[in-house]
Amino acid sequence: MNLKFVAVLLFLVVVLGVMFIYLKPIYRFREGLCDSSEGRSGDGHLFRSPDLHLVATNGLKYPQPSITHGRTDVVSVTPWLAPVVWEGTFYPVLLDSIYQKRNITVAATVFAVGKYIRFLKDFLETAEQHFFVGFKVKVYVFTDQPNEVPKVKMAAGRELVVRSVPNSKRWQDISARRMEIIQTLIEEMLKNDVDYIFCLDVDSKFHSRWGTESLGELVAVIHPGYYKDDRSKFPYERRPASRAYVAPGEGDFYYCGGAFGGVLAEVHQLAQTCRKNFEDDAKEGIEAAWQEESHLNRYMWLNKPSKVLSPEYLWQDFKARNSEVRVIRFSGVIKNYNEIRPN
Repeated sequence: MNLKFVAVLLFLVVVLGVMFIYLKPIYRFREGLCDSSEGRSGDGHLFRSPDLHLVATNGLKYPQPSITHGRTDVVSVTPWLAPVVWEGTFYPVLLDSIYQKRNITVAATVFAVGKYIRFLKDFLETAEQHFFVGFKVKVYVFTDQPNEVPKVKMAAGRELVVRSVPNSKRWQDISARRMEIIQTLIEEMLKNDVDYIFCLDVDSKFHSRWGTESLGELVAVIHPGYYKDDRSKFPYERRPASRAYVAPGEGDFYYCGGAFGGVLAEVHQLAQTCRKNFEDDAKEGIEAAWQEESHLNRYMWLNKPSKVLSPEYLWQDFKARNSEVRVIRFSGVIKNYNEIRPN
């Protein structure tokens, strides 16, 4: 037998033996992983479902993700690998089918205090048309005028809960108190009944789908006024004495205070932390530049959101829609702040 052939044969035997020794544990680990968090399609192929290890509906056909699919004109993933949700980056039918099997309940909080009560009707009516349609939803309205809350017909499985809160002479105080109220709401009413919560501004309305594509552990919305700007132009709190401080050169995106959410535990931690930092600042005579929005941005810088929603999810009606914004899902309406704010 040719010595060269024998040498090659021995080399292959050694290589295969090494591969067996090292890859067998990996294969066993893979099998264990599949048993615990993966499913098997009808043709026997293993697949991992997106987000939370959910299993897609058997036989559901949808395009597979690829490098060329989706959007190339916008950033669709953060440096820490969180999705940035734009129109064209998700499959609504697939996502809805996954979460419908989980029978989830989504809460929304909205504050209609003082003259802001005038925006509540549009908010509630458009939410019925676009916000998690087909899912169980509880909308919590906090107002100083409970008798003025409009009667809006809600679909089966959807509920409106009205809770009284005091008014204030300063809109900044109304804004700041939100975190305390959200923290208390989660502790006292939501922890056994709700899976996700979104905290939204009342002076806004829905125009298009806001659904399961927005769900995540901790969810932030990129501010429409700054998403094209350099970080140096973001209106972070720049005074080191404040607990909302973000140093020059730090920060990721500039997020809206008017829309954020996630699972209860994460939103509770955010609200609790921002409330404490705000109150500790106040004891020292400091009020952050944009109240709870400043504290939220500091929190999101230190605790990266697991999902980021594009400016589609809180546009501004006074702005012309830019070409990359294919859909406006939720927007702040045009108003005269001097007329509706108490100070």
